Order: sequence, then structure tokens, then C-alpha cells
Amino acid sequence: DLHYLQDMTIPDGSRVTPGSTLDKQWQVENNGSCNWDDRYRLRLIAGPEMGAPAEQALYPARSGTQAVIRILFTAPLEAGEYLSEWQAYAPDGTPFGEMLFIKIIVE
Repeated sequence: DLHYLQDMTIPDGSRVTPGSTLDKQWQVENNGSCNWDDRYRLRLIAGPEMGAPAEQALYPARSGTQAVIRILFTAPLEAGEYLSEWQAYAPDGTPFGEMLFIKIIVE
């Protein structure tokens, strides 16, 4: 399982400039029974990818430990509100844990 603990950077509703690089980091806990290795994935499930790969390796973490998941985004060039949602997936393709998201306002 993946338990969201807190946003480490870019709080929800942050105002950003068009085209800026966004270093989003979430603190999470692997509170399941499996260790995450390079077979575990993080996938975009809704909203724009904002320059990030739509699928990438989930940060490796042993069961019972905390980890920081980091994705580099590029803010859209058009002004507006944007929400990008991400989900963890097990090696067999099963989604698990809480979703992670970045919510920004481009102005």
C-alpha cells in the first residue's frame, strides 16, 4: 500500500509562471507488505502530464519505510488551473494506495 503523508514542495493551489520548471515532491509511506522495486510503477491517471513521462518507476522503498517521490513538471504556457493525478501500480498491473496529485494555478 502507499500512504500519502505530505507535500514536500509546491502546495496545492500554488501560483506559478507559464513554462516554469516544477520540482514536485511528496512524502509517502510504504505501509504494505511488499518492498517497492523497479517493477513498481507510477502512472498518470488524469489531467495533463505537464512534460513528465506518463509512466515511471516508483521510488524504491522497503515495507514499513517512508520515501519521497519526485517528479519534474513544466508548467503549461496557458493561464489557468491544472490538476495532474498519479497512481501507483504493482508489477501485475494492479493499482494500489492513495493517489498523488499536483494542483497549480498558472498566471
